[in-house]
Amino acid sequence: MSIEAYIQEQVLAERLRDRAVVVVYDPDLRYRGLCQGLASGSTEVVDATESSIESREQAMRALQRLGRGELHELMVYVPAPAPLDDEHKQIDPFSPFAACGGVFPDGDGDSFQSLCLKAKPEHAEEIRRLFAEDASPDFAVIDAVGGGVGWPNLRAQLGAESSRDILLGLMAPNSKQRQALQASDAWISEARDLFKRTLGLKLRTRGKTLSSIADELWRFVLFSEFVFDLPETLPETLADIPRAEEGARPIIEALCETLRNDRRRQDLYIEKAKEIEEELNLPDHCQTMIDLGRRDTFPFEERTFLQQAMLAFDAGDIDRVRDILVQHERSVWTGHGESREKWYLVDAAAALAQVCDDLGQRLPEHSDTLEDLVQFYVGSLREMDRLHREFEQAVSDFVWQDTRGEMASLIQRARKRYSSLSESVQQCFMRLIKETGWPLPGMLANTQVFDRLVAPQLKQNGHRVAYFMVDALRYELGVALEKQLADDGAIEMQSSLVQLPSVTPVGMASLLPGADDLLTLEKGETGLAPMLDGKPVGSVAQRMDAFRRRYGQRFAEMRLEDFVRNKGPKIAPDTDLLVLRSVEIDSHSENHPETAPTELPNALKRIRMAVNRLAEHGFHEVVIATDHGFYMNSHAGAGDVARKPHGDWLIVHDRCALGDGSADDHHLVMETQRLGIRSNATRLAAPLTMAPYRTGLQYFHGGLSLQECVVAVIRMQLRSQEQPSIKRPSVSISYKQGATRITTRVPVIDVAVEAADMFSSEGSYEILLEAHDKKSGNVVGEARATGPVNPATGTLTLQPGEAVKVNLKMQMEYEGKFKVKALDPRTHTIYSQIDLETDYAV
Repeated sequence: MSIEAYIQEQVLAERLRDRAVVVVYDPDLRYRGLCQGLASGSTEVVDATESSIESREQAMRALQRLGRGELHELMVYVPAPAPLDDEHKQIDPFSPFAACGGVFPDGDGDSFQSLCLKAKPEHAEEIRRLFAEDASPDFAVIDAVGGGVGWPNLRAQLGAESSRDILLGLMAPNSKQRQALQASDAWISEARDLFKRTLGLKLRTRGKTLSSIADELWRFVLFSEFVFDLPETLPETLADIPRAEEGARPIIEALCETLRNDRRRQDLYIEKAKEIEEELNLPDHCQTMIDLGRRDTFPFEERTFLQQAMLAFDAGDIDRVRDILVQHERSVWTGHGESREKWYLVDAAAALAQVCDDLGQRLPEHSDTLEDLVQFYVGSLREMDRLHREFEQAVSDFVWQDTRGEMASLIQRARKRYSSLSESVQQCFMRLIKETGWPLPGMLANTQVFDRLVAPQLKQNGHRVAYFMVDALRYELGVALEKQLADDGAIEMQSSLVQLPSVTPVGMASLLPGADDLLTLEKGETGLAPMLDGKPVGSVAQRMDAFRRRYGQRFAEMRLEDFVRNKGPKIAPDTDLLVLRSVEIDSHSENHPETAPTELPNALKRIRMAVNRLAEHGFHEVVIATDHGFYMNSHAGAGDVARKPHGDWLIVHDRCALGDGSADDHHLVMETQRLGIRSNATRLAAPLTMAPYRTGLQYFHGGLSLQECVVAVIRMQLRSQEQPSIKRPSVSISYKQGATRITTRVPVIDVAVEAADMFSSEGSYEILLEAHDKKSGNVVGEARATGPVNPATGTLTLQPGEAVKVNLKMQMEYEGKFKVKALDPRTHTIYSQIDLETDYAV
């Protein structure tokens, strides 16, 4: 292989596949032709040689096409030196593209000399001599190095041309190569010569088998990379272990990078690295070392980097945490088993802390009026709730296996960051509520939702509307749901202000027809009774009767869960209004708050499935509304509880009271009419802080806070059922190269998408990964919200040609045979499935 072909195919093209966007800085114009040769229908190459202004505009258009899925890759060729510092990056018109992907050259390993050494490691001495004489030799000069072809047996038996590919074939042979090497030992003497010339390795083993030679080669290569990367002095106890000299560094690092990043070889790399680490007892020998460099050749190094990230988080140095995360985001160890969970938890904590810091600084700018604060919450501040929910989901997934409390400090500090911002926001909110009242004029109120968004549509002859009444779908979850449904029809979302007090009987009653004019709340000795036009609507049956009185046989209702599972009553053709009721979010969160974060994505999945089936039933429109929001109180301590107000009060749920009494240092007390409540109770009292009346509550609602009182309403026009799409993805899933037994409750599943036909090479495909009991079909394992899995949906999105590793979280109590299925999340059509069985160590 010529040096030009090596650089084009194994360096530039490979980096482009990995990063999607690559900026090539080339002041010597050495690589221009190589870059231009990579242009294709799916890869655009922008050449900035003639005009940087026009080229930047062309690159911007190409980047937009990339975002829309019309392109797979973008390369920008810049005939100038790469900017070295932030000041020069600000001047460089192409640095934003580099920030989106990667750059070439990227460090000393991408110098022309290093690339030549990697391409021809067996001729390292001659190549260094050439560069000493001429700092920029021609490609032809490099190609002429070495003359004739050496190691004929190895080349023939491995089907390899370059010495690098021969070394890879000896370390990780495919089945054909292994058979050829085992059939004859004529290659052994050639291998000894190759190792000595390219790596400086003089084989010590007397064995003449492939395994004995490969084991020594693996140990030499991996230990050499480890030593090359050490900023500190190697411990004396390891000084006598054979390793390569500095001159072999380019080929050593190139071999390790290929072995780690190639899916076909990655599992073998993991196995060998673990074996060598244990054999050399590296964790004990290196336990006093603080800085192990940037590469994590062995698994114990990744643990030290994780520890550094956690220490930086404890110190409040989020920038340092981010640097470590970026540095190791592509590490083979961060994507492996339990380590993946820990890194994701650190990443989620850092994202939460950073956003809380940023939003906290912006809060004073949006605290002058209640309208400003609500709009700030709807536009930006809601992100603190989303990231906190995703963080708690990561905690819930991991904490059961953290028996030593290794992540306890990080978890506590991240929760404190969220709690601190939440309390600051709450102080502003309660101050502005006292000044302004509730709800805000000019904004949609929950009592207006049905009459404004549903009732007018039902006046159209034959127009069928499904009305979702979802318990506790707070605003940020509504945003997540809208994103999931965006591809299924024309959709719009708006914020709505809940009816106080923010409890389920009142909130659900506020979503009924005529609620804006007819809803009242009666405070009695036995509790709070919502009334609609004088009739009680505190129960599900009473609320459904309110619909039935108005719409008669045009109305039908059922539980959303029954509708999704086809267990509900048959929907009559003359049903124009279908009410679907869902209580899963509120019920699970109140009864099992410790696992609620992981249940929330399942609730959204069911809503999405229901929307898809409604189109099949001939419905035209969907309106999704909710009674109230909620607050996750996972950071609460033993003393974080609100005192009950003094006076004649009826305690309503955990966060408010109706009756009469005076304000104190712990409560806001306001007239009910100023809070939009028609009631025989004259006043409402609510805690000023984010605390309930009962201790130990990790989830609550009922009071006054942005999280409890601002919700989303989604309105969606359903598409009619069309012909099946011509896009037909081929999804494949596998476990450990065909293994059929799992030995851990967090197995790693390989998921890949290939284009099955010429029409499916573009676009992306959403996949739901689940484990189903082979006998009952019940779900016994789900994809963990780590890496490529979206925390809100529990799904992953891949383009043709992409492959990822996904952690499957098995239920603790389940053992037996099961199927892992890759499903369409909307229809639950099976893309692919494999049979596995548990084999846990006792």
